[in-house]
Amino acid sequence: MKETKPLWQEYQTLLEQIKLRKLNYDLEKREEFTALKGWRIDDYVTELPNESPGQPYPNGSWEVACEVLRNYEFPDPSLITGIYVPDVPLQERYMILRGRFWWFTFLFGAKIGKVTDETRRVDEITHARIWGYSYQTLEGHFEMGEITFEIWKYLESGKVEFRIHAYSKPTHIPNIFYRIGFWIFGRRLQVKFARTALARMRQMVIERTQHIQYQTPLGTPEVKTTTDNPAVAQKLADLQEEAGDQITPR
Repeated sequence: MKETKPLWQEYQTLLEQIKLRKLNYDLEKREEFTALKGWRIDDYVTELPNESPGQPYPNGSWEVACEVLRNYEFPDPSLITGIYVPDVPLQERYMILRGRFWWFTFLFGAKIGKVTDETRRVDEITHARIWGYSYQTLEGHFEMGEITFEIWKYLESGKVEFRIHAYSKPTHIPNIFYRIGFWIFGRRLQVKFARTALARMRQMVIERTQHIQYQTPLGTPEVKTTTDNPAVAQKLADLQEEAGDQITPR
């Protein structure tokens, strides 16, 4: 029986090429990444199985979620697959984002922008253990911007969350057919990606930590989404409701 190559080996040539690409936006202009300047600013959060208060437990909800995040397992593969060389340190990772829509397949480049690993003071009495990373878009991507994924554990309560924060803006797409398609469906797919990512992360952590006794049971999933642009708030809510109806956690 013929052995199947890992995806990163199949795309090894393209991965090498992506390393030569530059960001498709200017990081020096971060102060301009606002809704008033045409950028979409999105925040999503969902609760994961909680732990007892204190630092994260070995193989508990927080650690398992971090591993799922590190391996980029949480996106719905029918929408997007992350392809990268597995033994390259996370801080040096370049990725091919293989997106699928209808019968089309798109290959975009991204690189890890930052890795977060810290205990943060949230307010006067609350601290959170946070791990995560962001990736930034490279030349050839249909969008420009950065998306950050983080796993939070609130040390005083034991609550665990998966958070997504993103700022993005469409780029110029030379192919007019793709440009029209992205204009019509791009935002809907963007919201669907985030919401299904939250649902898959939640389900994976539940399945992999069922044996842990110090975790508390979860109720009905609640996904919170915010945007700092009031003009699009209602439209985003409509898209979220439509995308949410299509979520089928694995």
